[in-house]
Amino acid sequence: MVYTISDKVTDPEVMTNRFKRVKTTDTDEEEFGRNEVWRIWRNILVLGFAFMIHFTAFWGASNLQSSVNADAALGTFTLAAIYGSLILSNIFLPTIVIKWLGCKWAVAASFITYMPFIASQFYPRFYTMIPSGLFVGFGGGPLWCAKCTFLSVIAEAYSQITGAAADIIVTRFFGVFFMFYQFSQVWGNLISSAVLSSGNSEIVDLAANFTIISNATTTEIPWSTNSSSLSEDVRDICGANFCPGIASESNPNLEPPPPEKIQLIAGIYLACMVIACLCVVFGVDSLKRYQKDRKGSAHGLSGLKLLAVTLKQLLNPYQILILPITMFIGAEQAFMAADYNASFVSCGWGISNIGFVMICFGVSNAIAAILVGGIVKKTGRAPMIGFAFALHTALLVTLLIWKPHPGNKIMFFLMAGLWGVSDAIWLVQINSLSGILFPGKEEAAYSNFRLWESTGSVITYAYSPYLCTNVKIYLLIGLLVIGTCGYTVIEVMEYKVKRDNLDTTKGKFKLVKSKSKNKEIPE
Repeated sequence: MVYTISDKVTDPEVMTNRFKRVKTTDTDEEEFGRNEVWRIWRNILVLGFAFMIHFTAFWGASNLQSSVNADAALGTFTLAAIYGSLILSNIFLPTIVIKWLGCKWAVAASFITYMPFIASQFYPRFYTMIPSGLFVGFGGGPLWCAKCTFLSVIAEAYSQITGAAADIIVTRFFGVFFMFYQFSQVWGNLISSAVLSSGNSEIVDLAANFTIISNATTTEIPWSTNSSSLSEDVRDICGANFCPGIASESNPNLEPPPPEKIQLIAGIYLACMVIACLCVVFGVDSLKRYQKDRKGSAHGLSGLKLLAVTLKQLLNPYQILILPITMFIGAEQAFMAADYNASFVSCGWGISNIGFVMICFGVSNAIAAILVGGIVKKTGRAPMIGFAFALHTALLVTLLIWKPHPGNKIMFFLMAGLWGVSDAIWLVQINSLSGILFPGKEEAAYSNFRLWESTGSVITYAYSPYLCTNVKIYLLIGLLVIGTCGYTVIEVMEYKVKRDNLDTTKGKFKLVKSKSKNKEIPE
């Protein structure tokens, strides 16, 4: 008898022998050895490390766009171009690219498409940054779909080898991955903050001005005559009251850094992306090792027929119900990257402090991501989603009433840190839920996830240059409520299905023949 990784094995004797290497009569397929568990973990860790290094560069550059390239909203429109092309990418490209290249090489090739965006920072113009942003979006669809498919399939393999529940394993793997991924916020923003703060002998934030000139008048600050009025002006025009179009002459905090520093940051980021690509090429196994019998949602299709795979997935009621919360994830991430940094941190404290605040966001996001899997194992998925909803609602309401001020630095970090916790919960839970609800259709499910996440982001970036921050916050609250309601309906439907299945099997038994008497007795 030969057991492969796809067999459901529970017999103890078989379990002890299942790791032996054997050959089938038709092929040279071999079973996995005892070290396969560690090999799977190595793949996850290397992939997570590569994403961390790659997005160290991407997020570090993205977080600065709304402030550094604020003229004519160049940075914000570039981010909108990224997520706009990502929508098209998620519709047309993931299943095709994954079929042609496989998950490993799809990730490596997609990493390369991000590099022109970093290179364009050396000469930021509409005709350099917008095309490079479009290129990022076209690579992003296959990148994230390939990553999610890789983790889901390798989690299934791990589950079969160890006998652990597949839904617990996939949540754990996504948690580990997002721990690495969210640390990219730490390193990327640490690099930008270190470079932007280097060589500054003068006072770079207004908090120092408040203490130094508290009793003096000055004409050097064009929008104020003393520190008290300076403080009041910051409170009045920043935070939820912030509207696009405020120039650096009106608020010295919005003065962009020298071009030389931006170019140094871009050079460091470009090197990070090259290292990340090499890590995937030389450190990650091909997924063929774990999916010999898996056809996937793109099997047997070619050309434009693969488009139907993603679109057909929208006929699934679960996919429709999960769309609003997926859009909210994209919208809240875009709000944090663009509006929170511009309206609260840059306006209220200074551009050079964006990196330090986003480091706090990244650390809390990474820690929460790794802890979510273990907590969900004890509490279940629904209570965790309920906690994320309550936390995010509280944060959005606080942003409406909080008036940012450089004298209260702790608040900048506290809001970013708690936002990171809630974002980690949404990412891990909704990603893993997509793999659990649509087994065997991971490519289509994750294509839709990235499609609608990107839709939320691009809409947020598109209206960002035109709406005041308080309006944007109200829109986020509305989308959060709708998305949570959709998720709740899914949980209710799943509960009814499980209850009905339990009712249909309860009390049933088989009749067998008695050996001693030719009578049927219950088994």
